Amino acid sequence: MTRTAVLICPGRGTYNKPELGYLHRHHADKAAMLAGFDAARAALGQEEVTALDGATRFSVSKYSRGDVASPLIYASALADAQSLAADIEVVAVTGNSMGWYIALAAAGALAPQDGFELVNTMGQLMQEHLIGGQLVYPFTGSDWKNDPRRKEELLAVVAEINVRPGHRLGLSIDLGGLLVLAGDAAGLAAFEAAVPVVEERFPMRLANHAGFHTQLQAPVAAEGRRQLDGRKLRQPVVPLVDGRGAIWQPGATDLTALWDYTLGHQVVEPYDFTRAVQNAAQEFAPDLFIVTGPGTTLGGAVAQSLVHQGWRGMRDKASFKARQEDDPLLLSMGDADQRQLVTG
Repeated sequence: MTRTAVLICPGRGTYNKPELGYLHRHHADKAAMLAGFDAARAALGQEEVTALDGATRFSVSKYSRGDVASPLIYASALADAQSLAADIEVVAVTGNSMGWYIALAAAGALAPQDGFELVNTMGQLMQEHLIGGQLVYPFTGSDWKNDPRRKEELLAVVAEINVRPGHRLGLSIDLGGLLVLAGDAAGLAAFEAAVPVVEERFPMRLANHAGFHTQLQAPVAAEGRRQLDGRKLRQPVVPLVDGRGAIWQPGATDLTALWDYTLGHQVVEPYDFTRAVQNAAQEFAPDLFIVTGPGTTLGGAVAQSLVHQGWRGMRDKASFKARQEDDPLLLSMGDADQRQLVTG
């Protein structure tokens, strides 16, 4: 029997030390595609993707760089998307932040090599400019219950800091029960001083992350439009759900508008991953939500997004876990046991 699924592609920060060797472990059968990615990197004087993945040593300072992390995550996630079992029907594709670029390729709107060029170029531009930074802070408790009042309070703090002279701060990604904020050094420091420490780790700065999804990235978006060719876009094979929750349908997508969004709004405006997941759930009612690798960190944000809309009666972490144990609906390909359930 066919299982329907919404496929979700991860963003930056998902290729970490445990993921070293991910391509070699899972995707030796995709040598031809990976060779194309390696050739593109080599032509630019960059270290090849398979060499990065096959290294014996992992360092955060190197592997968190945009020009290293982005191609590794793209290659891993797209290869995973191509490895689903024959009984799985992907009814929609979405992604978190950089995962939008992967989603374009996974949905067929870009050829794999063209998607790689997009990701590699934008990863390099982000690293070269490295404008601003990001941090993460939760607005829900450990029970995952939605707390819109707390969310509003935190966003009010952000808005107040942003109007201070010499401070820039704004919402970057609405990520389940987390707010990803982006700004300049003064704005980020002001927020850290204004909120209590939670779980002994938040607010958490993200290494080598720029001020994504804010107007700080306008120069990067402009340079991306100058270097990349939007004519390589084609009609998606399956629907795409973007970072506003908007749906791009096969055969009815305005490709000029899709390119304008991809290297316009998507780069310089907040990315609402929560809404993307919730709209995908409501519009396509899948049997499964499948998060591609590498890593498993995005699973929590997907689960929280579903809990916050009361998907299939889930209202908190306990009810989600009970549902998962009874009949799993969220499967992460970066988890070895869950991977087997979707790759056959």
